[in-house]
Amino acid sequence: MRSIIKDGQITQDSWQVLRADVEGQYPTVAADVDVIVPLALWLADKPTWQARAGQTAVWLAPDDDPQLLATDLDRLPLVAVDFPAFTDGRGYSLGRLLRERYSYAGELRALGDVWVDLLHYLWQVGFNAFEIKDGKDLDGALSGYDTFTERYQSTHREPVPLFRRRVTSL
Repeated sequence: MRSIIKDGQITQDSWQVLRADVEGQYPTVAADVDVIVPLALWLADKPTWQARAGQTAVWLAPDDDPQLLATDLDRLPLVAVDFPAFTDGRGYSLGRLLRERYSYAGELRALGDVWVDLLHYLWQVGFNAFEIKDGKDLDGALSGYDTFTERYQSTHREPVPLFRRRVTSL
């Protein structure tokens, strides 16, 4: 089992992320294993994925359209967003859209090239679970929540921008 950060705590995680190999083939997964499948596989055969004994969740690539999941979000216990490179910020928009436009209330997980430097910002746009990149300090990553004490702009977690908060606190 892999350790992740979820809701500010380090926890053991039983989910298996399904990724294609170099030939584009997906490994077989036991029916009773909790699995996170790519959006394309989910859309290609929803009934089969929903009928499994184990739970099924979906992961989105940076260029996937979250609207394609809109009618399924109430049935998904987890939606993950892949960050294939530390410098690819498109996942932030996906996270915020899932929370604010599509009202997704389940676990929203960041996976891929996720470092402690991103944790605060990902938390602010609505992510609540993080698979920190292998080789990075998981205990040290918890400090990412406290990187900043204030934010200028509005976020999912702090919808009122700083200039409005300052006016009301005077």
